[in-house]
Amino acid sequence: METLLNYFETIPSSHRSLILVGGLTFFWLLEGAVPLFRFNYKKWQHAVPNIFFTLTTIIVNFSLAFLLLKLADWVMANNFGVLNWLPEIPLWLYIVLGVFLMDFFGAYVPHFVEHKVKPFWMVHLVHHSDHKVDATTANRHHPLESVIRFVFTLIGVIIIGAPMGIVLLYQSMSVVATQFTHANIKLPRKVDHILSYVLVSPDMHKVHHHYRLPYTDSNYGNIFSVWDRLFGTYMELDRDQLIYGVDVFPDEKENSTIKGLLRQPFQKYRKPTVTNP
Repeated sequence: METLLNYFETIPSSHRSLILVGGLTFFWLLEGAVPLFRFNYKKWQHAVPNIFFTLTTIIVNFSLAFLLLKLADWVMANNFGVLNWLPEIPLWLYIVLGVFLMDFFGAYVPHFVEHKVKPFWMVHLVHHSDHKVDATTANRHHPLESVIRFVFTLIGVIIIGAPMGIVLLYQSMSVVATQFTHANIKLPRKVDHILSYVLVSPDMHKVHHHYRLPYTDSNYGNIFSVWDRLFGTYMELDRDQLIYGVDVFPDEKENSTIKGLLRQPFQKYRKPTVTNP
């Protein structure tokens, strides 16, 4: 475990890029073998705006990475945060707890806030306005959302007292997990359901991409499903009833262009429709 932590403490940027590209390639190919939906679309054309926003996410995160490094060094040097206030525990438990808490403060909390605060929702809308959810949707985030998420990650590092090794381990796991849950793949229903008791499964997350409330405002989890179950935001919807997108922003053509997506946060807010589950 110490070797693992040391590796992620100093993981080269090329290795992090390999994780992202390797995961995307794997799930892209898997979608062709076991698709959940047989979309009538040009897959490469659909991927263009999503890959553009993946690149902007990378640029934002790499540009601000020095803040993350300095903050992680500060909490360790000053013995600050939950992990540093705990009595001595085994290293494996220290790492698991660190990743677990990073998933809450760095993913669940900002995701929940983005759905509840109107200006943040308009920024997050870029992610939800994809009408053909697949592996490339995973990192389809407006640059403003990348900044918002980064700020929450910084706050999480302070509260948790996470060293850089745990932060980068979590981020690497998060990349693959989001590609997995967004991928247009069909797992056996029972397997998917059992998996969802511990981890966010593809079917579980796809409910979050249903075009109408209350399903859109559910299943905020990133890696672990426990947060949704604990805070009452877990919902189920049969995969055959899924409709992707956002009901009050239905223009698929506008929602598929880089220019249109960049200006989405600045549109007038439209109150979503609520469907009785």
